[in-house]
Amino acid sequence: MRAITRGSVLPKLLRTIALGWVAASWSVQAAPAQGGLYIAGAGFSFTTAAKRAMSQNPGGRRFFLLSLPPETAALGQGAQAALSNVRQRVVAANGVLLVCQRDVEQGRINLADMVPGVVAVRGWPAAGSNELQHGQRYFADEVSANLPADNVALRQLRSTCS
Repeated sequence: MRAITRGSVLPKLLRTIALGWVAASWSVQAAPAQGGLYIAGAGFSFTTAAKRAMSQNPGGRRFFLLSLPPETAALGQGAQAALSNVRQRVVAANGVLLVCQRDVEQGRINLADMVPGVVAVRGWPAAGSNELQHGQRYFADEVSANLPADNVALRQLRSTCS
């Protein structure tokens, strides 16, 4: 058996491992993990939920802020200046603004009155429906980039909007 010498495979192997660690740590920093789901209207004002979401998702990590009536007023084009400022900070911090499709269908929210970029999210389909195929996370016409990638957050979102 041949002895490992200074010019042999070991230094090259160590260098390759070190470069791998550097590349892995760089890719984690370059693509921050996705943040969670925050809900305004479930005992929290829009401002409170927004501030918490922004503080827990620094550095541009994407997060999701679901607003339930009456907290959806902050998403309206005619929102008070203070709410409008908070809303703009949420969007600048990489937050996605969500409302429930059921609130739109029940007339509690008019999407035409909302600022651009607000996404209406459906809850779970009715029992026996084939709208959401078994094993699928998103409805056929949904844009997955607008919704949480995390299963727990997506389930909470769908349950809240059901």
